[in-house]
Amino acid sequence: MDITIHSSFLPHTDPDASLAFYRDVLDFEVRLDVGYGDLRWITVGPADQPSTAIVLVPPTVAPGLTDEEKAMLQELVAKGTYFGVNLATDDLDALFERLVARDVEVVQEPKDQDYGLRDCAVRDPAGNLIRIQQR
Repeated sequence: MDITIHSSFLPHTDPDASLAFYRDVLDFEVRLDVGYGDLRWITVGPADQPSTAIVLVPPTVAPGLTDEEKAMLQELVAKGTYFGVNLATDDLDALFERLVARDVEVVQEPKDQDYGLRDCAVRDPAGNLIRIQQR
């Protein structure tokens, strides 16, 4: 049995800001940008990995959510402490310099971790934690 990761979901609070971050800052390609009313689902991913994607979704569109649950989800997204993704690159320091030059919110500068990885962390426009590891 061959199982791969096809797509992961991250919430967005501003589709245009998220699109600019993933497309223009991380250089991901836009694969889908689907709207329904004032809602948008945006699928992005690395150009050289067509079978792996991140789907940026409105955080409160799950069916059956109460108003209280929607408010709680919006709070979690706004705090930037619940959702995230790990990425990897061959040149962490060069990528970090590019992120800083583009005014990305830095959570952690590149650091050698005790558990054997070198990584950094930034936030996307919705507050999602993006950890980037040195390959």
